[in-house]
Parts: sequence; structure tokens; C-alpha cells
Amino acid sequence: MAKDFDTMEDSNRSTNPSIHDVSDPSRRIVLRGTLGVAVSALYAPLVAGCAAGASRDNTPALAPSIGFKGVAVDATDKLLVPEGYIASVIAAWGEPVGVPGNMPAWQGDGSHTAAEQAVQMGMHHDGLAYFPLDGNNSTRGLLAMNHEYTDDGLLHSGGLAGGSAEKVKKSQAAHGLSVIEVASSDGRWNMVRPSRYARRFTANTPFAIGGPCAGHTMMKTAADPGGKLALGTFNNCASSKTPWGTYLSGEENFMGYFSGGDTLSPHEQRWGMRKGGWGYNWHAHDERFDAVKTPNEPNRHGWVVEVDPYDPTSTPVKRTALGRAAHEGAWVAVTKDGRAVVYSGEDARFEYIYKFVSRDKIRPGGAKPNATLLDHGTLHVARFNADGSGQWIAMVHGQGPLTAANGFADQGEVMIKSRQASDALGATKMDRPEWLAIDPLSGWVYCTLTNNSSRGAPNFPGVDAANPRANNVFGGIIRWQEDRDFDATTFKWNHLVLAGDPANERAEAKGNTKGDLYACPDGIAFDARGVLWIQTDAHATQMYKGELKNVGNNQMLACDPRSGDTRRFLTGPTNCEVTGATWTPDGRTMFINIQHPGETPSDRSDPAEPNKFSNWPDYKPGGRPRSATVVVRRRDGGVIGT
Repeated sequence: MAKDFDTMEDSNRSTNPSIHDVSDPSRRIVLRGTLGVAVSALYAPLVAGCAAGASRDNTPALAPSIGFKGVAVDATDKLLVPEGYIASVIAAWGEPVGVPGNMPAWQGDGSHTAAEQAVQMGMHHDGLAYFPLDGNNSTRGLLAMNHEYTDDGLLHSGGLAGGSAEKVKKSQAAHGLSVIEVASSDGRWNMVRPSRYARRFTANTPFAIGGPCAGHTMMKTAADPGGKLALGTFNNCASSKTPWGTYLSGEENFMGYFSGGDTLSPHEQRWGMRKGGWGYNWHAHDERFDAVKTPNEPNRHGWVVEVDPYDPTSTPVKRTALGRAAHEGAWVAVTKDGRAVVYSGEDARFEYIYKFVSRDKIRPGGAKPNATLLDHGTLHVARFNADGSGQWIAMVHGQGPLTAANGFADQGEVMIKSRQASDALGATKMDRPEWLAIDPLSGWVYCTLTNNSSRGAPNFPGVDAANPRANNVFGGIIRWQEDRDFDATTFKWNHLVLAGDPANERAEAKGNTKGDLYACPDGIAFDARGVLWIQTDAHATQMYKGELKNVGNNQMLACDPRSGDTRRFLTGPTNCEVTGATWTPDGRTMFINIQHPGETPSDRSDPAEPNKFSNWPDYKPGGRPRSATVVVRRRDGGVIGT
């Protein structure tokens, strides 16, 4: 999720068309009250592989109907699920992850140290994935998850005041990823501690650099003259599980942690660098984050990282062949001949959607035989045309404008400068493309366009017949079908929905008239039945401004994209983001994350008033709100959503 103060936003000054310059909502909105297009036409056979790795050549059967009564809009500091369901909290921020011999307890006053935080659950849980142990086990497995950013007002006992090297170390330790072991006994899930799999990845964990940027001149620093080993991952947002059993995580708004000089280079400007960064103040105590002293360090971040959760001794890798971006995440489809296709979006206003096609086929045997699979292949960027067609434009050095004369010395520089390369190729500027999901039944690819508050502002595209909203605070979901297979260079596209409440005179929503209402779609995921689960992320500022009246707290909904039926499944506590969705193989347990309960408009809390907005999930007087993982089950043990 991108924050309103993101410095990586609004840095695209290219003349490329935006998505709303080429979109005609009156013709290409799918889910409206009367279903504006024929379902049978939308779900014609796609002769391609499916996301899970098995190929399909037959028309999919319609998914079963959604079998629960939707919950009402809610604005209280509670987490609500439908009748017949139960939700329980595990793995909250500060809980020990279970590293053997090193399990410091949570200190509710924020007094735990940086060293303790480095082996505790990080702050602000985001994307997650379930990895079964012992085969296809639905009662014991691993959860890998992201910790996107920190609210230092809550993280430290003294809040933001008195910045110090220790506070910077603790903030760095609260970022990154966690791998934990979980198990179910008598229907109740808990963390398994200690566990040989338990692991934390922080802003100081060594990551190998793979792909065309490994050893590149722009990746070398005094601390790493070889340019092949970067320290840390941070601002990790969405995530996914690969068909070969690894975890992919996107480094999103990384540039906000770096401080630039008084004069910024065009490269730094295109990536939104500014002097002082976002206020994390890491550069004051760790010169890696002072871009004047270490100008190449920012180039070593903004990648999709790959982790093998089953091997606690493995070194994680930054996959540079997938391009550098404010990556929301990455999701894998499989071609008919067995190659990996990785889709990703860049969560920033007016940025791009990407697709990587691997050179080699996926090999059986898990992570090790596929250790370099994502290091070789071709990255593409999307162009959406007004007639509902689209092209994937290859980002290959020497082709078209991607030459040394235009500032791209080699393929590594094309990847490091993915934004500039996409500008040069004429890709379509999008409205914050975030999570993607691939329908396991049809092969359609879905992407959330969360919102774009800069739409119609000075020097940005304005309102026209194809773009009915200035200051688009409501967002929507776009989708496309590849023309032949997932590696195709052409596709057909339409909007699933323009979100918002039609009763809100500013929304002009299309498609939110069949089922429960929502705005600002962010996380999405398909379950095995082909039901699309949608999670929302309206910022606290939008709540206070009243921009999203009638929508309530952020929520999670189930959508049957074939019928248009959309039902609210869950509402979160005050000012949280509902994010991440993963299931056990039997579909009877769902895991989600609740991020930043009690978020303030500034994203920085006042430790003197910890209960001003929320103290979920502990509800202790004077307690601090904590992001946490939530386990959702049916009371009768049935499949979620049926």
C-alpha cells in the first residue's frame, strides 16, 4: 500500500497515456446491476496453463455460489465475520517467532530492544502465504509474511522523540519478513515455538543479487565492491507462493528511507528521492541510507525477493530480471510448455504493470532445481489500447529506444531504470496497480487499481468521457485475458468494477450495484473454487474527510466474477488495512493480516495517546494497537465461503 506522503508517487512526467485516456467505462465495466457483457463470452476457453501449474483446455464450470450471509458495514474497533464463522488472533507484532533459544517476550510498553525485535514478529503485517509441512498438510505448516513499515510512535517506548542509532536499529529490525510454524489442534491454531523453520529477515539481512544486475556497476558500493550481496529488505508489501514452493515478496516504497542531496540527478528524481526521506531518519545513523555518501545503495532495493521458507539455511535472493519498481508484489502463472510468467504492479500513481516470462521451464523438485529460474527471461510492460486490446512491450536492451545513446548502457541498466525504460517505450500510466490474482478456472488476470487522488490535479490527466472521476478516491479492478497463452504479447482487457457507493454523488461507481459496496480495493486472491476475495485499504485521511461515506471500516469481500455477486465477509477494526489472504490446502482455514489498526492521518502515532483510535487486538487499557494474523474458520469445519 502506498501512503499519502509517499515520495515515490507522482514522479512520472512522461507523456504516455494514462489508463483512463484509453478506457471507456460505459463499454467495458463488467459487473453492473444487469451485467453489461455476456458471462459466457467473458469465460470462453483460454487455451493456456493455469496459475497453479496445471494446464487447462476446457471451458471452466461456473463457480459455486457464495454461501454466507454478508456482514453489515461497521465502523467500530472490532473484527467481525459472518454468522457461523470464528476468527482468532495469532502472531501479533512483538511475539517471538520461535527461533530456538532466542524467544524474548513481547513488552507492551515498547521497551523491547532492537536485538529482541530482530527475532520477534515485525510491525505492520502485510502479504502472507501458507506452506504445508509433510505433504499437503492442512493442520501444520509455515506462514511466510511481510512487515511493510513501522509507526515509530508506537514502536519505541519514548515515541519519535530523541532519535538515536538504537531506535534506527529497532526500526530496521521491525521491517522485512517473518517465517513461522503454525499448527492446529482441536480446531485451534497456534504458533509452534521453538521451530527450526522460524526466521526473521530485516533491513540488515544479507540478500544475494541474482539476474542481469548482479555485479553491475550501478549496484556496487564500498561495502560491497562486487555488487552481488545487498543488505536488507524493507517496505515489503504483497506476496505470493510460487509453484515450486518459494515465497515472492515485493519491496515497495523503498526510496522513502533514503536521503538525497540538495541537487538530485534525473535518475533520483524519477524515483522520487528527496532530501531527508520520509522521516525515518535512518540516514542520520546508517550511512547506507545517505545517498550522497552511498549513491548506488538505492539501486540495490526495489526488487522482488525470493525466499525458500522450507530451508532455514538458505540465502534469500533479489531477482533483478523482474525489474526494479515500487513493487506491490509478484504472482506466477505457468505456460502450456511449463515456463513461469510473473505479473507485477507498481503501487504508485501513474506507474506501470509488468510481466516477466522465464527462459527456462519449471523443473520438478522444489526450490533448489529452480534456484536461477527467475534470473533468465524477458520483462515486458503493458500498453492498454482504447479498443479493449493491449500489448506487452519487451524491455530488452538494444531494442527500440533502449539504447546506450538514450541512457541505457546494458540490460542491467534497463532493469535498474525500469521506470525510465517504460516511459521510453510508451507504456500506459496506471492508477496505482497493486495486487494481482490469476483466476484458476479461466486464466483471466486481475489487478486492483486502488485509487488516484492526483487524477485531474494540475499537470495531470483530467476528467473526460473515458475518465469520469477527478480526484479518484474510490479505485477499481481491471482484468485481462492473454490472447494465446500467458507468454502472449497481446491481450484483451476490461474493467471488472469501478468501486465506490453509487449513492455518493462523487463516486459515479459502475459495478458496485450488485452486492455489498466497497472502495479502494487493494489485496485480491482467488481461492480454489474460483471465488475472488477482495480486501480494501482506504487511508485514515479518507475516513476523516468523509470521502467514503456508507462504506465503513476497511473490509474483505467475496466476489463471484461470473455472476457479479459480491458479499462482505469481514470488517476490520478502526483505521486498519485488511490484507493478505491464504488458505490451507483443504480450504477449511483462511489466514489474513490486519495491518496498522488505529492508523492516524499522518501515519505517525502519539505514544502519549495510544488509545486515541484503537488498541486492537489486546484491548488493554493503555495498550498499543498491534498488527496481527487472523485465523478464520467455519464453526462446523466446512470450506470457507461455501
